[in-house]
Amino acid sequence: MTELSVFATGIQMGESPRWHDGRFWMCDWMAGEVLVFAADGTREVVARVDGLPFSIDWLPDGRLVLSTPDGVCLGPELAPYGLGERGWNEIVVDPAGRAYVDVPGSMPWEEPVAGVAGVVLPDGSSRVVAGDLWFPNGMAVTPDGTTLVVAESHADRLTAFTIADDGDLVDRRVWADLGKGAAPDGICLDREGAVWFASVPGRHCRRVAEGGEVLETVDTGQPAFSCVLGDDDGRTLYVVANDFDGHGASNGRVLTSRVAVAGW
Repeated sequence: MTELSVFATGIQMGESPRWHDGRFWMCDWMAGEVLVFAADGTREVVARVDGLPFSIDWLPDGRLVLSTPDGVCLGPELAPYGLGERGWNEIVVDPAGRAYVDVPGSMPWEEPVAGVAGVVLPDGSSRVVAGDLWFPNGMAVTPDGTTLVVAESHADRLTAFTIADDGDLVDRRVWADLGKGAAPDGICLDREGAVWFASVPGRHCRRVAEGGEVLETVDTGQPAFSCVLGDDDGRTLYVVANDFDGHGASNGRVLTSRVAVAGW
């Protein structure tokens, strides 16, 4: 059995874990806080967001960029950056500085409605670039910037797109069919090209190869919302887990597990 450690507690609803600049970052949705952690688990609030969802990433020049209920925003002051006509869920920035975001069309407890993905380009323009996404959640871009992978929670699959030169998403394909009830949420990539995905109903994080072969499972004992690989060697899997009753989350924790293959 994989050994788990508790890295942090006292979180209302943990989401959007990131490893950046040698430190672990995450969002506490119910508290409205973007948090950064020291190695001993102590934390600092670096930004506040009113409402949810919201997620974080960084532009190539180091600036914090956020998906928020008011569109895509820049920096702790939440300056408008793009796609402000609606709220957005997840965000990921590719090596060219294009910020991709997604949003479900309905809440988990509602009748499913397809969601969309959008992009904000470095020149300030923005647009919707994909539709027909069934509760799009976690996203990841391959290090070479050619491929975007999206977790479709209500379709139980990971979907890949090729990133075109103009930022469009083309050549849509199923990266991995995960099987009924998998409900992939947050995801991250490792150096062998496998994807770790968190599962709320599965109460685990699972590592899969392209095509869907299961390579490893870390049981969390608590609904797993998202995950990221970090630490100096990239081999610590950080999992944000929360109790979940179908409508609301509570008792958020950050759990860690050492794994064999490092992340980026």
